[in-house]
Amino acid sequence: MVNLKINGRDVSVKEGTTILDAAKSIGETIPTLCYLKDINEIGACRVCVVEVEGTERCVTACNNFVEEGMVVYTNSRKVRTTRKTNVKLILSQHDYKCGTCIRSGNCTLQSLANELNISEMPYDSILEKDNWDKTFPLIRDARKCIKCMRCVQVCDNIQGMHVWDVVNTGSRTTVNVRGNHKIHETACTLCGQCVSSCPVGALTERDDVGIVLDAVENEDIITVVQVAPAVRTAWGESFGLSKDFATAQRLVAGLRRIGFDYMRSSRIFSINTGSTKRALSQSPASPPRPGSSLRNPTSSGPCLLSA
Repeated sequence: MVNLKINGRDVSVKEGTTILDAAKSIGETIPTLCYLKDINEIGACRVCVVEVEGTERCVTACNNFVEEGMVVYTNSRKVRTTRKTNVKLILSQHDYKCGTCIRSGNCTLQSLANELNISEMPYDSILEKDNWDKTFPLIRDARKCIKCMRCVQVCDNIQGMHVWDVVNTGSRTTVNVRGNHKIHETACTLCGQCVSSCPVGALTERDDVGIVLDAVENEDIITVVQVAPAVRTAWGESFGLSKDFATAQRLVAGLRRIGFDYMRSSRIFSINTGSTKRALSQSPASPPRPGSSLRNPTSSGPCLLSA
């Protein structure tokens, strides 16, 4: 066991434990931005910095291990100043027009800026530009990308599709489609894992809500809702509803209130069988895509995104 002090409290943890995990073990919270446990522990954002007694500069807590006799401060004046400066630098390369962002209110960077009381920006804003195909179901807004590498690590190490990568050099270095290809030229299966792991609004799914509502209101169009098992099970989470209350029957009732009403020539279906067939079709034994040596990743249910 390694013995150290964190904010004046004695801590004993196993050798090889990071400062971040050691702090968590005693209930001390260190903010993070790019960190994903066992997936992305590279300290790229420098938000998780802490002060270590005897060390001139602050160190990142996510990828530095504890040492015997170490004395750590997670919220000293030095830490707060450094952390605030790092977040300001990130914001200087981020389109922080939060009022029109789809992730407003559910954005890690926005929450950090509020917690650190950042009310003004001393740095000039330099935003990346990119001509993204907005007709593709997956949307990337280069102006909001903070180069945290989460999408790269999840796509490489979890899904095994290797769609994202660090591209260009020098001041032009950024995260984009591997090899500077167009997104539709890749083996992307639209699994949505990069969207789920993005801490800001740089990666989102294409918003077709307006098209759907127009179809619902058009009496000449028959609207069909396919409710996947995963959606039927977890739809209440976003509304803070319990599983017992958020039943499939209430989901159907809600869809009918919107306009998907059987009496209005709309039909509401379940796709248990289709989901099972889809999962089987994407098993490891499935053949590669035409013109690609990559196999489709295994999926246990419907994808988040659809064309």
